[in-house]
Amino acid sequence: MAGTLVCALAWPAAAMIFYFECITFNDPNVPGDCDIAEAQVQMDVVDLGTQVRFDFTNLGPEQSTIAQIYFDDGSLMSLDAIVNGPGVSFVADMFPGPSDLPGGNLASPPFMTTLGFLSGAVAPPPSNGVEPGEQVGIVFGLDPNQTTQDVIDELESGALRAGVHVINFESGGSESLVSVPEPGAYGLLALGLAGLAALRRRGARP
Repeated sequence: MAGTLVCALAWPAAAMIFYFECITFNDPNVPGDCDIAEAQVQMDVVDLGTQVRFDFTNLGPEQSTIAQIYFDDGSLMSLDAIVNGPGVSFVADMFPGPSDLPGGNLASPPFMTTLGFLSGAVAPPPSNGVEPGEQVGIVFGLDPNQTTQDVIDELESGALRAGVHVINFESGGSESLVSVPEPGAYGLLALGLAGLAALRRRGARP
């Protein structure tokens, strides 16, 4: 998307964390590539008020690079900015790589990238993508009357998904993954909110 802002900002705390499941298993002789990607790719959803940011981190330590990121459907209105961490150079258009998540048809339901909701590393992707220990943020504007909580609910239900194409494994292969909720994260959030409510009730007693 032309004119998309590319910038560097501080990284506020996430509202929720999501992980990814491999959908391609491109080389049956190297099943470890999917295992590496599933263990190392993390997405943090950050509330920015009228915007929401998705922070993609390669936790490492195994060799791998997040080269492209895609989104399908949901309450997202526009891709507003890319926040490149140190060592990362992502853009929203004119990047080398496919315009849809490779192997997206293997997801259930099939992953269909929303027009303009994609970004990728500039050439060469292995050097400018998200390598171990690096991070990139993708900022979206929200539809009117929608909130970050609506986005989280859509990610939980599958109405909105993120897809990542991971390349540069030691094997030379690549894999595609689709976001899934972190079961423990939502439970801990609910537990924390319940505890806060209980403390407030106790504080209200005479």
